[in-house]
Amino acid sequence: MTAIESSQSIATISNELQGILDRQKAAFLADGPASLETRLQRLDKVIDLLVENQHALCEALDADYGGRSPRMSRMSEIMGAVNNAKNAKKHVKKWMKPERRKAPVPMNLVGAKTHIHYQAKGVIGNMTPWNVPVGMVFSPMVDMLAAGNRVMVKPSEFNPKTAELIKELVARYFEPDVVTVVTGGPDAGAAFSSLAFDHLLFTGATSIGRLVMRSAAENLTPVTLELGGKSPVIIGDSANIEETAFKLINGKGMNCGQICISPDYVFVPAEKVEEFIQHCVTTSQTLYPNPTNNVDYNAMINERHYERIARYLKEAEDKGARIVNTDDSGATWNAETKKIPIQLIIDPSEELTVTQEEIFGPIMLIKPYTKLDDCIHYINARPRPLALYYFGKDKAEEQKVLSHTLSGGVCVNNVMMHFTCDDAPFGGVGDSGMGHYHGHEGFKTFSHARTVFTDGWLDFIKLGGMLPPYSEKTDKVLDSQIKK
Repeated sequence: MTAIESSQSIATISNELQGILDRQKAAFLADGPASLETRLQRLDKVIDLLVENQHALCEALDADYGGRSPRMSRMSEIMGAVNNAKNAKKHVKKWMKPERRKAPVPMNLVGAKTHIHYQAKGVIGNMTPWNVPVGMVFSPMVDMLAAGNRVMVKPSEFNPKTAELIKELVARYFEPDVVTVVTGGPDAGAAFSSLAFDHLLFTGATSIGRLVMRSAAENLTPVTLELGGKSPVIIGDSANIEETAFKLINGKGMNCGQICISPDYVFVPAEKVEEFIQHCVTTSQTLYPNPTNNVDYNAMINERHYERIARYLKEAEDKGARIVNTDDSGATWNAETKKIPIQLIIDPSEELTVTQEEIFGPIMLIKPYTKLDDCIHYINARPRPLALYYFGKDKAEEQKVLSHTLSGGVCVNNVMMHFTCDDAPFGGVGDSGMGHYHGHEGFKTFSHARTVFTDGWLDFIKLGGMLPPYSEKTDKVLDSQIKK
């Protein structure tokens, strides 16, 4: 349990963090491999912490945002992490078992065996974002602890109340040489990413991810980067426009669009654009009536991000873009409330900032199209997204979208639900990240896959003519193996 004060020098911060890492590494080596019982106990502690303190965590989130629905927080932050822990508890015994692999021919014929042993790496660092500040601490922690590791966490400084509460709770439920939370600002984050962890997970902006990876490279620390980007949506001709609009607005409204896999821009058949817009407006007014005064509709995290979204909209307006405000209450919105209703920008210019940058807010871009190939070409000409969404009932078209694009994950006829699949990996590709976690793949990410070869009862190398001085017998053995 450590708070890094802003007044401390970078050297002092680094020394303090290094001391925590050293103690965790020493404990990891002293205690030896974590048993199944130990891993299950640690997973139970994660569940206990979240279940017993869920309301306090939601209150802290609400206070940090200045308006965040506790029900939404329980659904998007607490439930997912608890379910991930339950899934790990159910399967970790099986995951820990060595995997049998084929020994090379002909050694396998004389009793040689090969296995993969999954060993804990040691101490894992986890740098978490402000948009999912509870879930991204504990859901990856499940995978790290299931693999038998120790964990150091650096939460975002944009959620000070939530970060301090998490730090306090982790210290209450875990020994500091098992899990430790450190808080602080950018200097603490820079020092944290420079530590010689056995693995480092970073979740956040692509620009910061590059800096984190550069720091980690100094120690050859392997990294998993969960970044973001602009997640596209393709609505096929066969899609039900009303149902599609409902799911997209429901997804975009989650956390006021401040989610890395939030739908960003939507390709809509040109002849159905107006119908789609109307259903979006109707859905928004149904789910979030009078959003600026609705407790179910979240605020932007801070004034800076509120103003960023306001600038996107002002620029689009100044350059003649058509903007549809899905709120018809007539309410004004300002930096004090930080709540902006969902805005649709229709056929925006490629020169607009909002078309170039990750939105991370309540704006959805509507792009009319006539040819599916144009949508695919547009997506492929840009950095690979963290998520891609397809709506439609045409299986051939669906398969074309899946096979001709590349993204971290995909949902068909829904948005963001792939993240909730605890038994499937979640991660990005290219600019949207590298590596993945969740479920068995998460266990493997934070484990070292160690190949163990056990020789058989006969020394084939010696008896098979594979030792010098080489002879015609050697050639015969080689010829038997090197052939079509």
